[in-house]
Amino acid sequence: MPSTYDTLSDRFSDIVDAVPDWAATSPCEGWSVGDVVDHVVSTQRDFLQAHTDLAPEPAAAGPAQRWAAHRALVEEVLPGLAELEYETPFGTSTVGQTMTTFYGFDLVVHRWDIATGAGLEARLTDDDLDLLEEVVPTFGEHLYGEGICKGPLAVAPDADRATRILAVLGRAA
Repeated sequence: MPSTYDTLSDRFSDIVDAVPDWAATSPCEGWSVGDVVDHVVSTQRDFLQAHTDLAPEPAAAGPAQRWAAHRALVEEVLPGLAELEYETPFGTSTVGQTMTTFYGFDLVVHRWDIATGAGLEARLTDDDLDLLEEVVPTFGEHLYGEGICKGPLAVAPDADRATRILAVLGRAA
């Protein structure tokens, strides 16, 4: 898989740093673009906290600052946790693999959500699409569970690759 957590985090940061209005409505029903950032930070913190003690989350002035502080925390703790094995509903994995696949999925999809909601360019790279095409099928029925993705959307047979994969995730390109 060509992408790493650091690469995905860099791309996510580029969009977060460009958001002009945190209250803008995201494609995630009921969430602003700021809420999407809060979701990404909270879910990653919860996952990491399950595998190590984390310092209390610092007070942050807004979503961009919260993301920056969280990203610094991940850069600090992930190298020491990357090879730690644990059991998932899908079998044995490592913290590093989960941060790249499951949370990488989140970084790619929610980067698109934030960019789309904020009126920024929301292009997915070939590496992004490769990651999504690899990990999405592993989620099975869990993909459409409460709070994950809406059901798939219909697309034209000649739709491009990004439109097709976003449609699987319940998102209209």
